[in-house]
Amino acid sequence: MKKEQMVGSRLPLELLKDLEMIERLEQTDRSTTVRKLLYRAVGEWKVEYFARQYGNGKLSLAKAAEESGVSLWEMVDYARQKKIASQYDLEEWRKDVQTVLRRVGKVTARQRVERQESERQTR
Repeated sequence: MKKEQMVGSRLPLELLKDLEMIERLEQTDRSTTVRKLLYRAVGEWKVEYFARQYGNGKLSLAKAAEESGVSLWEMVDYARQKKIASQYDLEEWRKDVQTVLRRVGKVTARQRVERQESERQTR
């Protein structure tokens, strides 16, 4: 499977002028400029889309962040800025905390104590 694929598109003259200005200022070629702008636009679209899904109760906040490719904290900040109502209940919060802990590979203090007690009992 190819890692890249050529894509062509017709652009309005106004957009083309803006693109040429960016190329000149960034000192990059057309392909690099378009690719950088598309990465940014797609990233922003994903955050907006999955934040809306969270706001509509279709995804947890952690899942919205994961699907968007941003951290949970970035998604929290985005949702706050856009005034997206929190969909959390206590159980949802616990699930998200566990998801975050699994991702960073950390163990909660309670889990550490439980593991130590279990080890003492098996000795």
